[in-house]
Amino acid sequence: MNLDALQMYCDIVRLRSFSRGASEHGISQSAASQTIQQMETDLRVRLLDRSKRPFSVTAEGQKFYETCRDILHSYEETRAEITQGKQELAGTVRVAAIYSVGLHGMSGVMQGFLSHYPRARVRLECLHPHEVVEAVLNDEADLGVLSYPPAKRALSIVHLHSEPMVFVAHPAHRLAKKKQVTPADLDGQPFIAFEQSLAIRKAIDRALRKRDVKPNVVLEFDNVETIKQAIIIGTGVSLLPAPTVAKEAGIGTLSVVPFDLPDLARPIGAIYRRNKPLTPAVLRFLQLLREDPGVAASPPRPGPKRRNLRPAML
Repeated sequence: MNLDALQMYCDIVRLRSFSRGASEHGISQSAASQTIQQMETDLRVRLLDRSKRPFSVTAEGQKFYETCRDILHSYEETRAEITQGKQELAGTVRVAAIYSVGLHGMSGVMQGFLSHYPRARVRLECLHPHEVVEAVLNDEADLGVLSYPPAKRALSIVHLHSEPMVFVAHPAHRLAKKKQVTPADLDGQPFIAFEQSLAIRKAIDRALRKRDVKPNVVLEFDNVETIKQAIIIGTGVSLLPAPTVAKEAGIGTLSVVPFDLPDLARPIGAIYRRNKPLTPAVLRFLQLLREDPGVAASPPRPGPKRRNLRPAML
């Protein structure tokens, strides 16, 4: 066994997938499976129960996973401390982020970090909000980046920025030509909403309810990407964080209009375990996140007008 093999085992268990774990290390699924089998031979125990799909982790496998995770974390901390004295950051920064932030707001920070610190690595995993929190609490991620970070005694929260909410519609929608959409414009409109359990849905509902506005919710989804696709085919309109629709606004597949409700914005924060010492690499990455102005500095500009875009329902 070596550190790479231990890390691969942890990744396979964390991701609950041989193929995804192998992909993280640039090897075939067969090679990953053989490595795990060799571990089991050396330890004389079964770590993973492959009789089920997806596989399950045995009691011995879970204990080995936790031990490997501690070993790898101690190694990363030690290596970071040693290289810090040479003014060179190294080690892996494990980041769990919600999909909309991971897909639209992390690439610039990651590229800048890696260009300045080539010996460091960033491992980004996109998860649902509750999974981001669990990953941090379970020490499967050093940092979590999500909207509406929850107040928990075991977590420290760092506010990063707030993203203005904008009105999003198909380019042929009658409200897409307005310079600004008001809450009253949404009353009775076919509306594509976030699922009711999400904090962003509760914030939107609360803001509209204060103004006696009740859109006609026709669909509910748990992520921004699916909502955007529903808008593109003309199912309805929505309110979305400005950075998440910048690309579509630029190419004209969606119309994005400022929304006259300035107090409605999506807060983005970073979380980490309160009593966990952060390595120099993690601290520097967190600093870059705080320094980054965010792609939410201003709403995206509307893209060019497009013709022959007539959805079935507006």
